[in-house]
Amino acid sequence: MTQYRKTPEAVAALSSEEFRVTQQSGTERPGTGKYLNNKEPGIYVDIVSGEPLFASSDKYESGCGWPSFTKPIEPANVAELRDASLGMVRTEVRSANGDSHLGHVFDDGPRDRGGLRYCINSASLRFVPRAAMEAEGYGAYLDQVEQPA
Repeated sequence: MTQYRKTPEAVAALSSEEFRVTQQSGTERPGTGKYLNNKEPGIYVDIVSGEPLFASSDKYESGCGWPSFTKPIEPANVAELRDASLGMVRTEVRSANGDSHLGHVFDDGPRDRGGLRYCINSASLRFVPRAAMEAEGYGAYLDQVEQPA
């Protein structure tokens, strides 16, 4: 079984923006994330620990300016915490093993898909294309990712 964890080497390899978002609970500017418009089949993993977080089949266009997902691919890998910063109460989303700040979850997602919107910073993610999932150790999730068009 794969062990996902934060290592000093993984943190040192982050860009300044990735570090600010994942380690300092920052937020990238809306509309700027590299995965906002990604439509390729695959999964999104924590950029620090590699733990699987979201599937492309659960990604949708919410119009919020960040990649949005209806649910985690592996719920145990996503921790939800109360966030009372910025004068409001929200639910922060962090990777469970890597403790990376990912974004926030809201209850205004598509009702027919559970009603949740996981609003996630691209800077906290690494995309693994479907064709590379098996080789990178994510083959167990192939059934949760749509076939390429």
